Amino acid sequence: MEVSKETIDKIAHLSRLELSENDKQAMTSDLTNIVTWMEQLNEVDTTNVEPLIHMSEAVNAFREDEAKNTLSRAEALLNAPESDDAYFMVPKVID
Repeated sequence: MEVSKETIDKIAHLSRLELSENDKQAMTSDLTNIVTWMEQLNEVDTTNVEPLIHMSEAVNAFREDEAKNTLSRAEALLNAPESDDAYFMVPKVID
């Protein structure tokens, strides 16, 4: 597949990039190499290859989700710079 200047212009527009002519030439060359490599990969016979789900055989060791003693509302508000009975007070950010 040939990567044309129009393809580069379209990709640049969609990516909101401004490319100089030198950048466009370099990008054309790089994308042509990438597409050529992908075409080579498409030629590989993968009929008996299982899809890869994870990159490694590592297994996560999940712990049980169990309730523990937590801070009470009063304890949590002790460290607040400013509070109003049961709420944290913060500076207004929206008019």
